[in-house]
Amino acid sequence: MVSRNVDVLGKLDWLTVLLFLAIAVCGWLSVCGASADIENPDIFSFATRSGKQMVWIILAFVIAAVVLSISQNVFYNYSYLIYIVLILLLIVTIFVAEDTKGSRSWLKLGPLSFQPAEFAKFATALALAKFVGHYDFSMERLKDVLIAAGIIMLPIVLIIFQNETGSALVYLAFLLVLYREGMSGNVLLIGFCAVLFFVLGIKFGSVTMAGQPYDVGSLLVLGIIQAITVILAWNLLRDKKLGIKLLILEFGVTLLGLSFSLLVIPFKVTWLQLALIILSAIYLIFYALKNMVKSYILIALFALCSTGYFFSVDYVFDKMLRPHQRTRINVILGLEDDPLGKGYNVNQSLIAIGSGGLTGKGFMKGTQTKLKYVPEQDTDFIFCTIGEEGGFIGSTIILLLYMSLLLRLIVVAERQSTVFGRVYGYSVVSILFFHLFINVGMVLGITPVIGIPLPFFSYGGSALWGFTILLFIFLRIDCERTVSY
Repeated sequence: MVSRNVDVLGKLDWLTVLLFLAIAVCGWLSVCGASADIENPDIFSFATRSGKQMVWIILAFVIAAVVLSISQNVFYNYSYLIYIVLILLLIVTIFVAEDTKGSRSWLKLGPLSFQPAEFAKFATALALAKFVGHYDFSMERLKDVLIAAGIIMLPIVLIIFQNETGSALVYLAFLLVLYREGMSGNVLLIGFCAVLFFVLGIKFGSVTMAGQPYDVGSLLVLGIIQAITVILAWNLLRDKKLGIKLLILEFGVTLLGLSFSLLVIPFKVTWLQLALIILSAIYLIFYALKNMVKSYILIALFALCSTGYFFSVDYVFDKMLRPHQRTRINVILGLEDDPLGKGYNVNQSLIAIGSGGLTGKGFMKGTQTKLKYVPEQDTDFIFCTIGEEGGFIGSTIILLLYMSLLLRLIVVAERQSTVFGRVYGYSVVSILFFHLFINVGMVLGITPVIGIPLPFFSYGGSALWGFTILLFIFLRIDCERTVSY
């Protein structure tokens, strides 16, 4: 890599910096409202959370300045070393961290506590960017794809061992980066189907039609598998007659069986669907071998693996998930009403947001948050403070600030002259977007409560500093985007 003196202040993307500053300031104001103590209303006191957050924000600015002073050569040349150090730190955390609310993810250095998982994000982004940015990397080469996946999966596994499932799931955002670099959209399709099949299986697994021996969940999921199989095969089949035969086999026979079960003799239509999926898979494999077309085998494997995955959902839900995780999922899906238990946080959050109305109650005038009705209201559930004090208008402004930041980062990522810079940039975008979507979603009750902070907003130093380092490394790389290596 070529090294040279760079006018950082002149090259710096100041629009991104201003958006970062605006979000950080709004975040501090929200922490003030969420953590306000009736007995000690001084928001600048270091004895309060607002005072501590102010200090951490100032330190974040210092960290940003330090990061900007470091040449991108350092980040590029030492990417793997930084990644290895953070991986080792994650391993150490598993064994030495104290149990905090069932999690072993916090390391203590004297009075300071921090989460290595928050800092491992930028380390993973650097390692992934360097590997994908190598001149001979190819998404068509299985070995390269597996190594890239390994870079992403290793911190996920280690963080799960810390009992921090929510933080681990964040790292799946890196898959969006690989998609930008040419990964097949089928991977995203598989991921979407996995979530959809799980939700439908759990939500409608116990729902039956009057007098019918099958559940609606199985009927829907197997029907979707049939539909996707036919659509994928139809797009590849040049012989439309064969496509019509496959369509009739899957849906014609299924509809006849469903009608017979409803009108004549009830029977388990899902077994008929299963048989049809297997027959279609066998047919596609035979057609692939006869015509030497590998894609048909992949479609057949999708159908068979999807079916196998679906029938394992109940086992995973009942045997592998913890009771509190099952309860949270059931509450989200509307299968349980637990307003005083696992659903308490979300219920109180919705009350706080709803009470804000159009314009909100005003700064530090939120009754729900000020009286501490919402647990974790200055950390994971801080968005409810925005909704109560700022109302719909205030919430919209904050979301627009975030969307402006994300869109700007996409623009900056696309203008990079190197794959390393582009991949790292999209890593930043993906991580921030995942945090924003899940955090706001869980506050509104549309995504599971997995305990991840709102970037630059939630109370705490680890997440704030981790996001700051993540962002400003990219801004420093952008300052040297004309450098080739």
